[in-house]
Amino acid sequence: MLKGFKDFLLKGNVLDLAVAVIVGAAFTAIVTAFTANIVEPLIAALGGSNELGFGFQITDSPETFVNIGAVITAAINFIIIAAVVYFILIVPYNHAKERYMKQEEKEATDIELLTEIRDLLGSDTARHRG
Repeated sequence: MLKGFKDFLLKGNVLDLAVAVIVGAAFTAIVTAFTANIVEPLIAALGGSNELGFGFQITDSPETFVNIGAVITAAINFIIIAAVVYFILIVPYNHAKERYMKQEEKEATDIELLTEIRDLLGSDTARHRG
């Protein structure tokens, strides 16, 4: 019973679900706060005297402002979340999988397969003769 539970936990589907839940719920809020309060002001400072931040305005209307800083911030958000998920979940999972899962059988060569077929055919022939 415990072996079945261990096999269930080490399947990739469970990990995918855990990653999705953790990324969506926990890390997004932390990373968003970090980028909104630290990264965005730094990027906006690169915009110089522009009060809207790092970007450019297409017309005189403020609604046409293209906010490059927001795109850079979103990219930094993604990279931080991906790095945390990789190093906190994926690396330990792969290590546990290598350690606890059975080693897959080595791939048989053509000669080994042909020898096995020959042996099987030979035992069938011997049974039919006898």
